Amino acid sequence: MSAISPLSEITVAILAGGLGTRLRAVVGEHPKVLAEVNGRPFLTLLLRRLESFGFRRVVLCTGYKTDEVEYAIGRRFGELSIVYSRERDPLGTGGALRQALPFLQSERVLAMNGDSFCEVDLEGLCASHAARKAGASLALAWVDDRSRFGQVQISETGQITAFTEKSGAGGGGWINAGIYLIERKLIQLLPANLTLSLEREVLPMWIAQGVYGFKAQGRFLDIGTPESYALAQIESFFESRAAESVLA
Repeated sequence: MSAISPLSEITVAILAGGLGTRLRAVVGEHPKVLAEVNGRPFLTLLLRRLESFGFRRVVLCTGYKTDEVEYAIGRRFGELSIVYSRERDPLGTGGALRQALPFLQSERVLAMNGDSFCEVDLEGLCASHAARKAGASLALAWVDDRSRFGQVQISETGQITAFTEKSGAGGGGWINAGIYLIERKLIQLLPANLTLSLEREVLPMWIAQGVYGFKAQGRFLDIGTPESYALAQIESFFESRAAESVLA
């Protein structure tokens, strides 16, 4: 993708501060975002994909073992410049995003979880967000087993009307894929230095501002449990044509 992509003007914030306690048995004390998938730190797969879409500035919101993440990734990754927003104390996904505000230089910010991957058209997400004049837009992924994930209720127009906590109910459904395009002014309104969950507290609060879903047509994977992490290793997940740009 050309370096003059309009996406190059959008700052990306990757939420990479999690402890990864459920993965300790397989990755030890390392940060979850550095867990290796087929010999590569998982975080680098996300960075390669962002680079391929034309993004150029990434803020890594780190907490647990920040020094290890900085040593592994550095201040530059291919065409991406990397900035770090360090948590002194755990702030949750919403609090970490608010703390990173001084580094978020664009009017719209692409925020994403650092422990999941979704094949979503990021150009399409941005175009949909602009056309709808949304306050926030979420990538939605279809999964065959929704029991581990929070779900959304969505209207015929694509507007999200409610968020549902993990219920343990099985079956397929559209879930929050952990990729968000957010107007910076909404982030600015969040209280500083407060622990907040983007998924459980902030997004439901923003519904009145216009929160829309954007359905991804590709695959979704998170590495939050030993079982899902193992699937990333054995299913050749990143070897399809759709994911070739990630591994370039």
